[in-house]
Amino acid sequence: MTEHTPILTEQQGGILTITFNRPEKLNAMTDPMLEGLLEALKQAERDPAVRVVILTGAGRGFCPGQDLGAAKERGGETGDYGYGKHLRETYNLVILRMRRHPKPIIGAINGPAAGAGMSIALACDLRIAAESAVFVQAFVKVGLVPDSGATWLLPRLIGQTRALELMLTGRKVPAQEALELGMIHQVVADSQLMATVHELAQTLASAPTKSIGYIKRGLEFAATHTLEESLEYEADLQDMAGRTADHHEGLTAFLEKRPPQYRGE
Repeated sequence: MTEHTPILTEQQGGILTITFNRPEKLNAMTDPMLEGLLEALKQAERDPAVRVVILTGAGRGFCPGQDLGAAKERGGETGDYGYGKHLRETYNLVILRMRRHPKPIIGAINGPAAGAGMSIALACDLRIAAESAVFVQAFVKVGLVPDSGATWLLPRLIGQTRALELMLTGRKVPAQEALELGMIHQVVADSQLMATVHELAQTLASAPTKSIGYIKRGLEFAATHTLEESLEYEADLQDMAGRTADHHEGLTAFLEKRPPQYRGE
C-alpha cells in the first residue's frame, strides 16, 4: 500500500484496523474512501480470522464528513447536487453494513468527527475518543440536514432534546462533554488512544464472536419492535447461540471451573 491509498487495513491476530487515509484533509470523505470502507467491512465479515474491527483516522482527524468539493462538481451548474442518490449508493450502505456487522466495531476517535464522519463514528458499536476529539453535527452550517443515520443514531444515544439542540446549532461538542452526554464510552489522552482501544479489542477478540453478533442483532431488532416481538426474537437468537461451538466451550469451561478458550465458532 502507498500513502495515497484512501483506506488502509492492517490485521493483527483477530483484530482488523481500518484507517481513513487522507490526513492532509483530516480524512474528509470521498467516493473512493467510501468504496474502500465498504469493501473492507465486507471482507471483515467474510473472514473468520477477523473477530474485531477498529475504525480510525490517519493524522489529526477522524473524519470531518463529506468532501464538499465533489458535491460542488456534481451540481455546480444545475443546482441539483444529487445528495439523495449519493447517500443511497454510498453512506447508507456503509451505515447499514456497520450496524448489521456480525463482528464488534470499535471507533477510535482520534480527532474531529463532523457531519457524516460523526455519523460513521456513532454507527460503531463502541467509541473511545482522544481528549482532542470533537463532535459536530455540521449539516446546518451548510444548509443541509443530518444524514448517514444521524437522525436515528444520535437521539438513541443522548435523547431527542439534546440531539435536536446539537443538530440545530451545529456547535462543537468536546470529547469530555460527549462522554457526559452518553455519546461515547471513554475519553483518554491522545497518546493512549490506540493502546486503550487495542486492549479492548483484545478482550473482544477473545470473546465468543457469534454470540456478540447475535447480541448486536437483538439490540438492533428491539429498537424498532415491540416487547412481544423482541422476546420471540431473543428466543430465536438464543437457539442459534446455543448451537455454537463457543457456547459448548463456555458451558464446559463453567462446569470444569476453568477459563473458556473461545474460537469464534
